[in-house]
Amino acid sequence: MSHSRFESIGAYLPSNIVTTQELLSRLKEPPSFDLEKITGVKERRVHDTNPDSYEDSFAIAMKAAEDCLSRSRYEAAELDVIISTSITRSNHGSRIYMEPSFAGSISRLIGAKNAITFDVSNACAGMLTGTYILDRMIRSGAVRNGMVVSGEAITPIADTAVAEISEKYDLQFASLSVGDSGAAVVLDEAVDDNDKIHYIEMMTAAEYSELCLGMPSDKSQGVALYTDNRKMHNEDRFLLGTDSQINYLQARGRTFADEKFDYVIHHQFGAAAIPWMNAICEREFGTPMPPDLRVIEKYGNTSTTSHFIVLHDQLSDQNIPAGSKLLMIPAASGIVTGFLSTTISSLKV
Repeated sequence: MSHSRFESIGAYLPSNIVTTQELLSRLKEPPSFDLEKITGVKERRVHDTNPDSYEDSFAIAMKAAEDCLSRSRYEAAELDVIISTSITRSNHGSRIYMEPSFAGSISRLIGAKNAITFDVSNACAGMLTGTYILDRMIRSGAVRNGMVVSGEAITPIADTAVAEISEKYDLQFASLSVGDSGAAVVLDEAVDDNDKIHYIEMMTAAEYSELCLGMPSDKSQGVALYTDNRKMHNEDRFLLGTDSQINYLQARGRTFADEKFDYVIHHQFGAAAIPWMNAICEREFGTPMPPDLRVIEKYGNTSTTSHFIVLHDQLSDQNIPAGSKLLMIPAASGIVTGFLSTTISSLKV
């Protein structure tokens, strides 16, 4: 069976920057803990809200898709599939809607007239879920290539949180760590081991789905995110991912050490959480973890685009040598976890 690879990558980050200190200064009741220290988020990008230049999540996704195509070997008309994975679905300003699909609208605007199009929603694991589906489509021979794209204008949940938080501990505190962004990747068939997605597996433990819910606010007209971090981000939840990867490798007669990863990219939801997760991984895998790549301090938690914003940023800064083997680990509401193993050599920014 053939494998897929990451053929090209694109991203878009709004120019507006809002610091954590600016956000906290707007709270009626400051938190009883150091939010910046715990999350590691010093600043985040925020979409343009001026009426004449409003950046909704669709516009952000379009800019990421165009950036990705600008360095792809494929023209838009040559793409077989487009998968959109945005959580936020704003178009025509702040209007939220479900139809027509983002993927269908993107395909028409970029000229991907031959592409199969559909949307996938899987919380912050969206882009990795889209990658999982497209990888399987390419490996099966059903398609030759495709694009996974996401645009997130998610900071309105931070505006709701700022207006509504009134206690020292509130389920909306996680909303203060998010940032807006877009990302896109084109996948096609791998031709050698230097550029290959070796494997990608996903799993959901739906019994924990109520620990993180996005919905209309119960206090205002805004959209809100309610996250019980004390229950959601604990060792039992994280062991779901390590156990599944250990079982996957054992079934193939391998260990984590055999994989020889050069870097790991975790979901960017907290700077204090990442070293803790690495420590659990080292204990469970019985071997040191590779260096982790992160950008949370300057972009925050960008939800579905998280792993690919890190990858784009680090490739742009030339921090990932050709031939590096990366492990991507999702952590999403659902609860969704999993692992992606890839070697990249020709991917450039």
